[in-house]
Amino acid sequence: MKLFGGGAKFDWKDLKAPEIDDFEAMAAEAYAALPADFRALTGEIEIRVADFPDEDVVKEMELDSDFDILGLFYGTGLAHDAAVPETGRLPNRVWLYRRPILDYWAEHDEKLGDIVSHVLVHEIGHHFGLSDDDMYGIEDNEP
Repeated sequence: MKLFGGGAKFDWKDLKAPEIDDFEAMAAEAYAALPADFRALTGEIEIRVADFPDEDVVKEMELDSDFDILGLFYGTGLAHDAAVPETGRLPNRVWLYRRPILDYWAEHDEKLGDIVSHVLVHEIGHHFGLSDDDMYGIEDNEP
């Protein structure tokens, strides 16, 4: 067996890519780690994980590949929310796409949990109409 990092043995043969349940757990942890005042503003928002975006998203976003998107906010942003809520409207959702995130992770020198957190913050940030600078500030201030 090959030795890594100072002689420690590491057995890679039984490792698998994290499953959807693992991503859901990472997303829940990332959300819990966001600043409390930011989380309080999110209200009712669902965080969902899928392997890939559905065909409608790929077509609507004019993506070349279903690997071209890591996450997506779906719903009505607070900046566009009506004064009187619509009945029958689906809850706002953030979708995290597992396979594109894994592909991104494989090509970059970042921790998987940090990528999941980054995508989550940026998709929630779209819910609030925040600028990229605002979202990076939220990431930098995570407890």
